Amino acid sequence: MLSRVANNLIWLDRYMERGNGILGLLKVNYYANQDSPELFSWSPIIKNFTTTDNEFYTEDAIECIDFMVFNLDNSNSILNIVTKARENARSVQEHISRELWLCINNYYLFLIDKNLPKRLKEDDPVAFLEDLRKFHLVYNGTFDITQERGASYYFMNIGKYLERVNLIADFTSLKLTDIGNTSDNLEKSFYWKNLLLSIGGYQLYLKTHKSTFNEAHLIRMVFQDKSFPRSVYYCINKLSRHIHRLIESNELEKNNIEFLLGKLESRIKYTTIESIIDDGLSKFIIDIKEDINNISLSINAVYFSQN
Repeated sequence: MLSRVANNLIWLDRYMERGNGILGLLKVNYYANQDSPELFSWSPIIKNFTTTDNEFYTEDAIECIDFMVFNLDNSNSILNIVTKARENARSVQEHISRELWLCINNYYLFLIDKNLPKRLKEDDPVAFLEDLRKFHLVYNGTFDITQERGASYYFMNIGKYLERVNLIADFTSLKLTDIGNTSDNLEKSFYWKNLLLSIGGYQLYLKTHKSTFNEAHLIRMVFQDKSFPRSVYYCINKLSRHIHRLIESNELEKNNIEFLLGKLESRIKYTTIESIIDDGLSKFIIDIKEDINNISLSINAVYFSQN
């Protein structure tokens, strides 16, 4: 497979995963902000998940959602993310299912409807965000049932899980900053709950532990759980599986990718919760992000031009 094609396949799924994660974060923060605006402001989201030369600040929920969804100066706005995903999908149409292309194209056409921003201001913002998230659910379902299990499927999954690990790390870092600014245990529990809601793990946590939020339990679930599809360990395991499939089919050279994957898997699997807490969860996250970045760079060095 040509490097340009593989590169576009990876970034197609990275963009779609990023958009889904940002929409989930916006929805959860909207609910939390309505109840406790002093604890869940909008500025950290704007600061950490936007890229624009023009400094933007607001504590108005609708203004923030509008900025995060429609602003063309912000490369991480949903409109920009879906536009880039569509461009990548269009360039590799012969490598993805027609149904998948139609999902992305329909999403793009929905977003550029000139009446959509007006709807955000007039309707329930949560319903608005949920309507956008449904496109991602349809995309993921369509991908799963229509995309042939070949090189394209594996490359796209590499993009998905690379991006998902980064999002989990970023969301956790965001909450750790909030937790570090308070000594109130109740407030800390609010932040932990917010994190679990943002990554879709709240119900599973309650079913598993049936208790108040415990830092050790949370760290184990978010970073080391083998069955939670948004845990770091689960994502790395999937990432490793898809990379090995490409290596076995000679679609990807080994380089040092296997070593880097093994190193990261061991770090997550064998580091004890006690040592993570003692050394600092922030440091653990930084190390994971560095390893993920090195894996991404290794793939680029072997196969791709920079995107």
